[in-house]
Amino acid sequence: MSIPISQMVTVASYVLGKRLRGVKRYPLVLMLEPLFRCNLACAGCGKIQHPAEILRKNLTPEQCFHAAEECGAPMVSIPGGEPLLHPQIEEIVAGLVARKKYVYMCTNAIKLKEMLDRFTPSKYLAFSVHLDGPREEHDHAVCRDGVYDIAVEAVKAACARGFRVTTNSTFFLNADPERMRGHFDQMMQLGVEGMMISPGYPYEKAPDQENFLHRKQTQQLFRRLLGNARKAWKFNQSPLFLEFLKGQYDLDCTPWGNPAYNVFGWQKPCYLLDEGYCETFAELMETTAWNEYGQRSGNSKCTDCMVHCGYEPSAVDATFNTWRGFLTTVRLSLFGAPRLPEEPPSENPVPAPHARPAGQRFQLPIID
Repeated sequence: MSIPISQMVTVASYVLGKRLRGVKRYPLVLMLEPLFRCNLACAGCGKIQHPAEILRKNLTPEQCFHAAEECGAPMVSIPGGEPLLHPQIEEIVAGLVARKKYVYMCTNAIKLKEMLDRFTPSKYLAFSVHLDGPREEHDHAVCRDGVYDIAVEAVKAACARGFRVTTNSTFFLNADPERMRGHFDQMMQLGVEGMMISPGYPYEKAPDQENFLHRKQTQQLFRRLLGNARKAWKFNQSPLFLEFLKGQYDLDCTPWGNPAYNVFGWQKPCYLLDEGYCETFAELMETTAWNEYGQRSGNSKCTDCMVHCGYEPSAVDATFNTWRGFLTTVRLSLFGAPRLPEEPPSENPVPAPHARPAGQRFQLPIID
């Protein structure tokens, strides 16, 4: 696990404070989407499917600050869309940093290198660069050639300037575990602080519906990805969540842990499902039927979801609120995960990442 000590202490104090006050449902990370538009049209993403008039909308800095204060979470993740397309993104980041929020700016890095001068290195700011594997796999995933090389150059430039840099990788059914393990090695060689990994969630509006993972497939893939993990690998995630991905630790979703705020308001029930919006955070917490979500609820939309925004908060809660979770985290942090027996190859082999006919891309409207 690679997270700054100051951030770990802040989060631990926050979680324990909630526990002492008897608060059972609380946010850990605010998912702040200041816009939906993007300069890419990834096949596995449904965010830019909104009408053009919605894609042109931005949250104001004041709206962003109010959401952060209203929510109260110690960390803020800024996804999109592509946040660097927001005309006031540096003002938003500076304001959140001034409020001592730990900010993770999620970016495809196409514009990152040219915009580094607009930001100031800080322990409160990390650029989370989206890289879905080696060059071929990543460019295939984002449906544009050359993006991997641009992102890697941006990572190098940001690290050289003293910025915190992490990577964010989403894996789908066609992921080759051995090539992705090589990708982990490459990211560590670039000097990133840590890596965040997650299985793809089946957005209903995503153009490519064929490569999303079912729960058993996710566990099989991550057992192969993380089995006998190299000591050099650093993940910007809790050890319990990584064990959960392998099917080695049971967690249920806490959708309130990473509430999402965007141009429509507070999204119900979470960042991944679109079932309405609330005007205030209090309304979101008080009116959402939380027991109707998560794998144990029987909700068909949640059956195969094992994504970090639902289960990372669960892992953090288990770490600080249960002796089993705490002791397991300590053991994993000190000694690593036990080696797992190898599983037989899948009965349903998937095509290689380059199997899609050359030049085939999912064409979606891109509004810069």
